[in-house]
Amino acid sequence: MTTSQTRPLPAVQLRVPTDEDAHAWHSVFADPDVMEFLGGPAELSAYEEITARQRMHDAQLGYCLWTLLDGQGAVIGFTGAQPWPREKGWGPVGEIEIGWRLGRSAWGQGYAYAAALATLERVRAAGLTRVVAMIDARNDRSVAVAERLCMVLAEEFTTPAGNRARRYELAL
Repeated sequence: MTTSQTRPLPAVQLRVPTDEDAHAWHSVFADPDVMEFLGGPAELSAYEEITARQRMHDAQLGYCLWTLLDGQGAVIGFTGAQPWPREKGWGPVGEIEIGWRLGRSAWGQGYAYAAALATLERVRAAGLTRVVAMIDARNDRSVAVAERLCMVLAEEFTTPAGNRARRYELAL
């Protein structure tokens, strides 16, 4: 075993996003490298809308994209699950997608995997029996997390924007 395989997972905390988290997400995700596969950095108003929608998902469904905090309580990104948006008109409409997005300072430390495990535990408790992950095929870091979760590659396709994407599935 390598050192990275024996290293304990970092402590993570998940919380329903607050109004203030919109500002934290905007700051954490302002790095173009963080947003490389997601269309580039977004305006604050996008995060205000996303955090409000996540509070609604949590209230209605019992899960959402939670704010991800490190062991010291600093916001380092988000993780969680949400219904795939019907308005996109493509992708796994009707499915529940899990995902994670971390600021650069949290990369390579096991946070994404630890957060994804916490997400799976919470969505199982909410009664979900299956989740998907939609990942840009070039995003090696997210692909590695999905594979470490034992998610199965179900499909590879081209998005309407012309990017190669992968749909992973996991039975819970």
